[in-house]
Amino acid sequence: MLDLAVIGAGPAGLAAAATAAALGLEVSLFDEQPWPGGQIHRGAERSSDASPGVDTERRAGRALLAAFRESGAGYRPRTFVWHVGPADDGLIELGLDADTDIALVTARHVLFATGSVERPMPVRGWTLPGVMTAGAAQSMLKASGVRPDGPVAMAGSGPLLYLCADQLATAGARIVALLDTTPAGRHLKALADFPGALRAPSYLLRGLKLLRAPARHGFPKYRRVEALEAIGDGQLKAVRWRQGGRWHEAECSHLLLHQGVLPHVNLPRLAGCDMAWNAEQHCWRPLSDGWGRSSIAGYWVAGDGAGIAGGAAAADFGHIAAFGIAADLGRLDATEAERKARPHRRALAPLLALRPFLDTLYRPANAFMLADDGTLACRCEEVTAGQIRQAVADGCHGVEAVKLYTRCGMGACQGRVCGATVPEVIASARGIPVPDAGLFRQRTPAKPLPLTQLAKLDPVLNPPLEEVG
Repeated sequence: MLDLAVIGAGPAGLAAAATAAALGLEVSLFDEQPWPGGQIHRGAERSSDASPGVDTERRAGRALLAAFRESGAGYRPRTFVWHVGPADDGLIELGLDADTDIALVTARHVLFATGSVERPMPVRGWTLPGVMTAGAAQSMLKASGVRPDGPVAMAGSGPLLYLCADQLATAGARIVALLDTTPAGRHLKALADFPGALRAPSYLLRGLKLLRAPARHGFPKYRRVEALEAIGDGQLKAVRWRQGGRWHEAECSHLLLHQGVLPHVNLPRLAGCDMAWNAEQHCWRPLSDGWGRSSIAGYWVAGDGAGIAGGAAAADFGHIAAFGIAADLGRLDATEAERKARPHRRALAPLLALRPFLDTLYRPANAFMLADDGTLACRCEEVTAGQIRQAVADGCHGVEAVKLYTRCGMGACQGRVCGATVPEVIASARGIPVPDAGLFRQRTPAKPLPLTQLAKLDPVLNPPLEEVG
C-alpha cells in the first residue's frame, strides 16, 4: 500500500513525488509516457537527440528531473490509470495498465497531476491528414527531434502557438504562414489586467520575444484572422483564411492548430471530485483549496490539471500539495507545512498575477470554439455539429442526452477531444451559458481497455501487487 500515488510525470507530479518521498512517504508516480517530464520537459534527460529549438527548456527541466530521480520515489512509466475509486478501510484503489501487465493497487492519497490538453479547434477540414495540433508537433520535436517536412502553416492564438513556431523554425521547419485568430479589441480589454502582469516581467519579455519570432525567422504573420479552413482531398493541400473580409490561401503540407489549453480533468471527474467553471479561462477545473485538496478526502490536484497557470507554476503547486499531504498523514505539523510552503507561494504570486492578462488577451474567439453544420465535432463517432444542433432541436438539452441521441463522446477518446466542443455547440444552439450544457459523465475504464487485460485480474490467479515502486 502506498502513502501517495501521483498520476502524471510533468512538473507538478515530479515535484510532488520528490518532495513527498523526501519527507518519508511511500510514493509511486505513474505516467503513460516512456520518459518523465510531461509536455514541457519532454525528452529533457535525452541530450543525445536534443533539438536546437528546445534546449533552453530541457536545461530548465533537468534539475527537477534529477531531484525526482534522487528522491527514491517509485516510478512506473508506460502505465495508464484506467480506474480510480474507493477501496476498503478508507483507502483509494487504482487500476493500472502497462503493456501486458495489469494490476490494482491501493493508496492513502492520490494526487492528480494530469496537466492540460489542447482546446479543440474544429474548423472545416480539421480531420484531413496533415492537420494536427501545434502541441503534437512540439511533442514530436522534443521526443524525437522530428519536424514537419514541407511547407507548414500555423493557426490559432496564445503564447504556445508562437513558442511552437519559434521552436519549429529554429529546428529548420519551413513555416509559410502564422495565422493569428486573436480577435480585434482584445489588447484593449486586457489592459485593465496589465498592472498585475508587470509583476512577472521576465515572462512578459519572453512573450514579446516570441511575438517577434515571425520577423526573426522570416515568415509572414497575419493578424485578426476571422475564419479558417483546411483544403484537400484525402490529404491537406492548402489553408484558406479570411482577414478583413477578404479570403486568402497558401499551399501547405501541414497545418498546426492551437488556441490554448484546458485542464485534463477526466480522472478527477471519474473519482467524483466536484468541478468548478472558470469563466476567465472558459473551462472546467477541479474544485480545490490552497493546498490542492479536492472536494473528496484523499484526492488532490496540482499543476495545470487544477487550473492553467503554466509549467513553472505547476512545480510550485506540486511542492505545496506534497506538504499538505504530508501534514494530513501526520508527517508534518500544520505550522511546519505552512513554513515549507511559503517560498513556493511567494514564487507563485507573480505567475498567478500574470494569468488574468493572458486569459483575457487570448480567450479564443467564439467562432473557433464552434463548428459549422458540416464539420465533425466528435471525430471518433463521426458526429457533425449539424447533427448535434438537430438533436437539440429534437429536444436534447444537455450533453448526456445528446450523447445518447448521437453517440458523440462514446468513442475511443472518451470525450477528451469533443468534450469541449459539444457543450459549446449545445449552448450556442439553446442560447444558454456553456456550463449549463453540462459535462460528459466519466466511467471506468477512463480509456479503452482490452477485455483480455481485465481477465487477468482474477483474484486467485493474479492477486493485487503489494508493491509497485
